[in-house]
Amino acid sequence: MTELNRKTKETDIKCKIDIKGNGSSSINTGVGFFDHMLEAFSKHSGINLELSCIGDLHIDAHHTVEDCGIVMGKALKKEIFPIEAVERYGNATVVMDEASTTCALDLSNRPFLVYEVDVLGNISTFDVELAEEFFHALVMNAGITAHII
Repeated sequence: MTELNRKTKETDIKCKIDIKGNGSSSINTGVGFFDHMLEAFSKHSGINLELSCIGDLHIDAHHTVEDCGIVMGKALKKEIFPIEAVERYGNATVVMDEASTTCALDLSNRPFLVYEVDVLGNISTFDVELAEEFFHALVMNAGITAHII
C-alpha cells in the first residue's frame, strides 16, 4: 500500500492506494460525480482507494480534479514500478446504454495520453472537460501510456 499527501495553495489531498486490494474505497473530494466515478474505478479494478481532498471548490472543481489525478498517479507509480507480476498491457471496451468507451493501457513508464472523447457539458455539476485534465495528470504522474476513445 502506498500513502501520499499533497498540500498546495488550492488543495489538501490525502491518498492511500493498494493495487492488491479488493476494490474497497473511501472517497471524499467534494465533487459528487467525480467521487462516484472514482468509487466505480476502485470497485471494478480491485484497487483499494482512500482519497480525500479539501479544495478551492468555491472557485470551481478544476484544481481538485487535476490535483487528485497528480496524487493518484504518483501513488500508482510507486505501487506499479518496478513491474513485478503485473500484466504490462491491457485493454477494455465498456458499453453502458448509448455510450461505449475503449481504453488501452501500457505500463511503460513512458507517459502519454490519447484522449478522443467527444462529450461536452455537465453531468450534474461536473464539467465533463475536467475528465481529460484528470486523466492527463494521472497518466503523466503514473508513467502510463493510455489511449481513451
